Amino acid sequence: MTHAFALRCGTGPAGADRPRVLAPPPLVYLPALGAGFALQALLSDIAPPDRAVRVLGYALVVAGGALAGSFVRAFLRARTSIDFGRATTLVTTGPYRLSRNPGYVGMALVYAGIAVASGAWLAFATVVPALVAIDRCVIRGEERHLEKVFGDEYRAYTRRVRRWL
Repeated sequence: MTHAFALRCGTGPAGADRPRVLAPPPLVYLPALGAGFALQALLSDIAPPDRAVRVLGYALVVAGGALAGSFVRAFLRARTSIDFGRATTLVTTGPYRLSRNPGYVGMALVYAGIAVASGAWLAFATVVPALVAIDRCVIRGEERHLEKVFGDEYRAYTRRVRRWL
């Protein structure tokens, strides 16, 4: 069942240098957030959150943006492409010491921050399918590709560092 689902996730042919993934991760998170806002508009009034809740939301956006940006800095320091399909170095420093996917964790935090700051609580209902799609239809394809390219070095890294947190 998982194998069949994984095959439906990909777009376009996978090659030696390109894994099969659903879409660039922002294009998975954004429609889910939009759907969450639509649910909120249809099913509930959006009451502006109080100041403390908005501040929490803004803090999540800033923290998520910083984490997502830190992966770019780690790749630049390693002098490799941020397009993992073209990366020539396996980056395991910076945020990659704590998570194999700091950019995706950062995007999820930004998503949560936007939902909290805007009071769109039903947006949390649509984040779950987005995270499942990211995990199964993006990360798994990337991981197969990285294992193919970096072999034992990547396998050892996956034993040391968790996928998410």
